[in-house]
Amino acid sequence: MELLYGVFVGPFRDMLTAPTFLVEVLIGGIAAGLMYSLVALGFVLIFKASGVFNFAQGVMVLFAALTLVGLMERGVPIPFALALTMLIMVALAFAIERVVLRPLVNQEQIILFMATIGLNFFLEGFGELVWGSNVKKLDIGIPDSSFMVAGVQMNKLEMTAALTSAVLVAILAVFFQKTRVGRALRAVADDHEAALSIGIPLNTIWVVVWSVAGLVAIVAGIMWGAKSGVQFSLSLIALKALPVLILGGFTSVPGAIVGGLIIGVGEKLAEVYWGPLVGGAIENWFAYVMALTFLLFRPQGLFGERIIERV
Repeated sequence: MELLYGVFVGPFRDMLTAPTFLVEVLIGGIAAGLMYSLVALGFVLIFKASGVFNFAQGVMVLFAALTLVGLMERGVPIPFALALTMLIMVALAFAIERVVLRPLVNQEQIILFMATIGLNFFLEGFGELVWGSNVKKLDIGIPDSSFMVAGVQMNKLEMTAALTSAVLVAILAVFFQKTRVGRALRAVADDHEAALSIGIPLNTIWVVVWSVAGLVAIVAGIMWGAKSGVQFSLSLIALKALPVLILGGFTSVPGAIVGGLIIGVGEKLAEVYWGPLVGGAIENWFAYVMALTFLLFRPQGLFGERIIERV
């Protein structure tokens, strides 16, 4: 009985007795959730355009961060390094469309998925060859220090990253819902051949969407790299984006936002309030348990469409 009380009642009691600390935990969770959403949006972009899961998105985040910090280490000022990184990611999008995607038009989704796995290993090896494998510090001029607001402690770097992520997520949401290119992306995702038959340039759409995904990867790489350093484990952030996509739905921009917030806030609360009861490290596996639960009861996610196949 005491064990049940400690597990179910104790953490809620702690939340009520220390509301200021609870607010700090919630703010940290929201900040992390927005950055998860940013990475997940890269997956949504590619999935909407090609109908396939881009296994290489995490490595694109790493590659963008490696390129930026590598240019800065060679003496290139931050604004010029950022502009060059953007050009490199757009050029990478053109190369992917020409070399990988164009020969695979109308192929099975599993073939496109395997192509992104190959792209993942290529970018990881190419990034290590060009920029080295050492952990690199990314200094973007924002101190990793704290400040107080109404008695609540906040981190400057985390708040900047959260605000940047929120603005970019909002822009992309409007882009998908309100622009002609966004509607064309949804048409291409539904049926490649039908989109081509009504004059939608498939190759151009793929270049655009991979370019936008590359720009998203730059922002995500900067935010995560400034927080934890630019290292090859940065690509593992993609694994945390998977539960976000499962919760929100693979085709939903709002779903990526909501899913990221649920995962970010949920894992922070679980780690702080339930972690001491089980020895900690809940933050490492909480998201995957949530994803498994959704797969069992709502596999299409909160905002995904239920797929019904007639046989």
